[in-house]
Amino acid sequence: MVDQLDIKPGLAIPLSEIELSFVRASGPGGQNVNKVASAVQLRFDALNSPSLPEAVRTRLISLAGSRATKEGVIVLFADRHRSQPLNRDDALTRLTEMIRAAAHVPRKRRPTKPTLASKRRRLDTKTRRGAIKALRGSKPKLD
Repeated sequence: MVDQLDIKPGLAIPLSEIELSFVRASGPGGQNVNKVASAVQLRFDALNSPSLPEAVRTRLISLAGSRATKEGVIVLFADRHRSQPLNRDDALTRLTEMIRAAAHVPRKRRPTKPTLASKRRRLDTKTRRGAIKALRGSKPKLD
């Protein structure tokens, strides 16, 4: 069994930092749904995790949105499947993808200016459009 969650080279999270609890799922499943705790609730304390760099931690909590508590704990609920192992894998995969997205450093935007040719094209288009609209006016009255 794997003892850590590999996110990308150089970034892994030990499974000891992830808390999994199993609860009864809602939805279809017949009598099985009333007897078996197949849904998974995953809790990961992102704010206090020593495995995450500070920049990734900040992006992860903002990326999690409403799935993150005020204390910085990310809570994922997985009940797509009828079996506990599949729901467990689904929750871990979703957490991995979320951390992988947070680990991606966004490129800085470099402000650019429009070229002279693009400015001229824009103004020419506006002039032509204005001329077309001017032709729609009523005919001048002859006295």
